[in-house]
Formats: sequence, C-alpha cells, structure tokens
Amino acid sequence: MIVVTGATGNIGRPLTDALVAAGEQVTTVSRHAVEAPEGGRHVVADLAEPAGLESALAGAKALFLLLSGDLHAAGADPAEIIGRAVASGVRRVVLLSTLGVATRPFGATRIAMRALEDMVRESGVDWAILRPGGFASNALWWAQSVRERQVVAAPFGDTGVPIIDPADIGEVAAACLVDDRQLGAVYELTGPAVITPREQAAVLAGALGSPVRFHELTRAEAKAGMVESMPAELADDTLDILSSPSPAELRVSPAVERVLGRPPRSFAEWAARNVAAFR
Repeated sequence: MIVVTGATGNIGRPLTDALVAAGEQVTTVSRHAVEAPEGGRHVVADLAEPAGLESALAGAKALFLLLSGDLHAAGADPAEIIGRAVASGVRRVVLLSTLGVATRPFGATRIAMRALEDMVRESGVDWAILRPGGFASNALWWAQSVRERQVVAAPFGDTGVPIIDPADIGEVAAACLVDDRQLGAVYELTGPAVITPREQAAVLAGALGSPVRFHELTRAEAKAGMVESMPAELADDTLDILSSPSPAELRVSPAVERVLGRPPRSFAEWAARNVAAFR
C-alpha cells in the first residue's frame, strides 16, 4: 500500500492515477472526503494533526508527503508525521519540496523545508526529494478573468521561468515510489523552456481560439491579490522570483526526461488539457 497525501490536488491526482495504472494499491489522504481510488481507500485527515494519519499509515510501505500550508500551520509538527510513518513500518518516503530550497535558501519557508528534507534523509528509510519550480497550474489564478473579461492580469509580463506541468511532478513521484533506481536522489523539476506571463496569455488564446489580452499588474497589485490565499511572506518570496529569477531558477532541468524517458510537457500541453477552466 502506498499513501498519497494531498491526493485531491494538481499533483496528487495524476500521481494516484499513475500508481493505480502501475497496479499499486493506494490510500489517498485529504481534508475532505472523496471517492477512493480503484482498488484502494481514502482517509480524511489533516496533516497539521499527525495523529489522524494513524489509520492511513497502517500497513503502508511508502508515503508521498506533500505538506504545503500544513508545514507552517500553528502547532504543526512535520517531524511527527515522518516519525509516525517510520514507526508504522513505512520504508520509503518521497517528499515534495521546492526549488527555492536550493536557489533562495535563507527565507523562513525554505529553512523550514530544508529542515524537513534533512529529517527525511536521516529517518532511516529509503527516500527521494522532489524540488519543482513554478507550476503551470498557477495559470488557473487567471481563469475567472479570462472567462469574464478575456484578460490575463499578472506582474512582470516579460520575465519568465521554466514552469512545470504538475502532472509531470506526479509521474516522477510515482516512479520514485515504485522504482528503486530513483532512490537517494534530489530531483530539481522544471518544464521544457522558459515562458513569460505574456507568452502564457498568448498560449491560452490559442487554446481557446479567441483573443486574450495581457494586463501588467504592479508588484503591489499582485501582492494584494496573492495574500488572499497565501501568507504575505510567501507572496513576497514568489514575487521576488517572478521579478528577478536567478540563473539557477532559469535553468531547464533534465530530471523529468531522465526519470520518465520523455521530455517534460509544455505549457501549451497543459493549457490544452485544462482549457475548459478558461471558457
């Protein structure tokens, strides 16, 4: 049995699909009840309360750990999650980290994530760590404005990074969970090419078959919108990267192709699969 946390998200869904397709039994974990995967089960649990994971971890051989906001929630103790997993008999942990651990290591969120990476390495079980950069699915922030006004509004319109399709992250995670050759590695994950927000708007227009106008926000305008769904510190961190990506943040990684035997999907491929959200 493989336990997948964050199972209802952009990474957890394709990861679960890949594992089921490979014949693995899967226990999905999320805060809200959803349909169990084929041949598996679903457990409702909040990772900010690790005791609730006990039933999910029972009998599990591997764990995909996606903490996101749970890492920073009041009273959160990610070390307890890892400890409970090991105590329950889990022998493999694949951790979703972030590229910022390597490229901007001194922010509070990255310091906390790096500490969690170290816990996984020192846990005594097999491990792999995934460090993706920006997600193609962040374009869903624009879905309402595209539907209602045919507008993509974003800051730093002509500055890009090599964003990655979350489905590729999920498939790499699946490989790490089932293939011993991928263990003991840290994978920096990106898409196939740098793409700017203005270029993303043009790609969305092509997928829709109708015009989409790009409107450039100021940094202050962008932050005001972002803090509605994330801590102000994380919004500032994100805007720092989007405004002035470092050479390391612009670098296209070979990791997806190395693990999956194919190039990473383009933003155009992501847009084609998700175009309904923008109609």
